Amino acid sequence: MIDRKKDRETGRTATILGWKGHRKRLKERFRLHGLSSLHDYEALELLLFYAVPRKDVKPLAKGLILAFGGLRGVFDASFEDLKKIPGMGENASLLLPLVKALGSAYLKERALEGEQLSCTEDLVRYCMASMGGLKDERFTVIFLNTRNRIIEVEDIQDGTVNQAVVYPRKILEKALQHKASAMILVHNHPSGNTAPSEADVRLTRAVQETAKILDIRIHDHLIIGGNRYF
Repeated sequence: MIDRKKDRETGRTATILGWKGHRKRLKERFRLHGLSSLHDYEALELLLFYAVPRKDVKPLAKGLILAFGGLRGVFDASFEDLKKIPGMGENASLLLPLVKALGSAYLKERALEGEQLSCTEDLVRYCMASMGGLKDERFTVIFLNTRNRIIEVEDIQDGTVNQAVVYPRKILEKALQHKASAMILVHNHPSGNTAPSEADVRLTRAVQETAKILDIRIHDHLIIGGNRYF
């Protein structure tokens, strides 16, 4: 007589041993060779291990990439959207936005510690990481001192999908408050199109002309669109 219960238990044991061995191999690959040794879904698996401890998460990782169109889309997704994916509990849905936020904080710290700048690679990376995945427009100003060191990075205005209404007066008030000698203006285009609109050009000129009276320089106006910038 076939002991079906024993067969089922043997099968479950083999499955558990299988994903445990897989996890160990992925961790070792990353430890020895870094992220470049992993496919996108494997890197996501490795992260999900810490939120989903007793389950094969490969199907979940592949499903997330498929649902959001790639690794960047996964990390740009909101907690609410992530939680809608079958298999994504509260811990996993919170972990991914947390990792992105920590990455943005790290890039901001690097930019703040930089030497003199007008538009450095570190600064652009920070702006792309913090604004590239936003669903609505946001207008941010980077305030600089006389040596072009960053004093503060401040969000001035949040808007809608295609517009953030910003008043030059508000920008200049913040500049005087921070005792800034120069500024870099930054805003995002959620559409991904980084071409400046007529309104963007008018705002840049208005801020530049007003700032000149106060002896404050405008070094640049960056437009972030996904993983590109203008």
